[in-house]
Amino acid sequence: MRKLYHLIREALRDTERDYTAMGMRQAIVLLSIPMILEMGMEALFAIVDIFFVSRVGENATSTVGITESMLVITYSLAWGLGMGATALVARRTGEKDKEGARTGAAQGVFVAFAIGLLLAIPGTIFAPQLLGLMGAEPGVIAEGSNYARLMMASNVIIMLLFAINASFRGVGRANMALWSLGLANLINIVLDPLLIFGIGPFPEMGVTGAACATTIGRGCGVAFQLYHLFKADGPFAMRMPDLRPVWAVIKSILQVAVGGAGQFLIPSLSWLFLYRIIAESGTAAVAGYTVAIRIIIFALLPAWGMANAAATLVGQNLGAGQPDRAQRSTWLCGHYNMVYMLIVTFIFWAASPWIVSFFSQSAAADATAILALRVISAGYLFYGYGMVLAQAFNGAGDSMTPTWLNVIGFWIIDIPLAYVLAKTFDMGPLGVFLSIAISESILAVMCAVVFQRGRWKLVKV
Repeated sequence: MRKLYHLIREALRDTERDYTAMGMRQAIVLLSIPMILEMGMEALFAIVDIFFVSRVGENATSTVGITESMLVITYSLAWGLGMGATALVARRTGEKDKEGARTGAAQGVFVAFAIGLLLAIPGTIFAPQLLGLMGAEPGVIAEGSNYARLMMASNVIIMLLFAINASFRGVGRANMALWSLGLANLINIVLDPLLIFGIGPFPEMGVTGAACATTIGRGCGVAFQLYHLFKADGPFAMRMPDLRPVWAVIKSILQVAVGGAGQFLIPSLSWLFLYRIIAESGTAAVAGYTVAIRIIIFALLPAWGMANAAATLVGQNLGAGQPDRAQRSTWLCGHYNMVYMLIVTFIFWAASPWIVSFFSQSAAADATAILALRVISAGYLFYGYGMVLAQAFNGAGDSMTPTWLNVIGFWIIDIPLAYVLAKTFDMGPLGVFLSIAISESILAVMCAVVFQRGRWKLVKV
């Protein structure tokens, strides 16, 4: 235990390291610990909000789920932009080009702000109409419009939070990303019950209070990030002139970001289709599915932390001229991730009723949530590898390969299969959950086959 404590402490220290020169296992551990914790912090937003909101009612829970599904474009673009920033910053870091890394991070901030603003304005204005288009019932629209408006207005904050943290990961300072999300989560956890239920001098805002708490928390996290971006002895020591657009760098970031956004958008759009199928089973089914997805996100985001560590290692090792080390580190990350995902699968099968009991909802919603956790987790054996391999492509700057693989996995396999199982065979939500497990397993196998060919080693960033 003492050794583990010192290892975690070392991983969380604000220290500059050369991950291309140290032992491979040590590099993976030191990078992955803060990234896993960072992803866990990101998942806390979803879990904490739904924990408190579920006590307001099923309309409130459905509001959160439907609004999150509407934010898929924001998260897709933020995820893609983050991939571009990580790939470029990691490659320049591996080349020992600090000026190039700073320029890449600054251009990531510029692009994130511009895209966030373009998304925030129409989303805020048309939030109620968007809820209606998503199939929300009148009660959900009436209760959740202000929540949706505020979450749409926070698009700028979301974009900045993702893009800046991606730059911190790319330069190998994942602890900075962790601390920014830790601060954001702490504020959200404190404000959520105060604003939702009107404790003390605070007004009772219901589900809208959750949006206020999340936005304030994330805003404080971005302020923390900006402080360390511009800090003179920080990893970038950024200056205001660095934020002027450098179109050649922006082009390099966007070339990766387009594929990265597609990787997130493709499954997200398929999830929208799945939401529509489940919505036909009623509000209780949607509420149960929303709770299950939040729990799954909480479990998967630490695994994404390991995948992000692989992306950083691939980018830095390619920049240092060590492609074989990049490949070996990816497979090793995949081994570790598979073990973690198998543990999650066992927990979901054994303890899902107990996990779901923490959320206040009807018995019908609980049954849907339990079914979703058990069936979807059946595909985690392969998925643990697949998510690492996809991020390895991204770290190399080859974001289009996993994008096209996602098209096959989600649009050619997942959506048709879900429709056939749920509608043709009248399996309802069970058919949707089975299609997710099957399609993601096939997708992971395809990623492994293509990754082994090694063409990603030749990509220039």
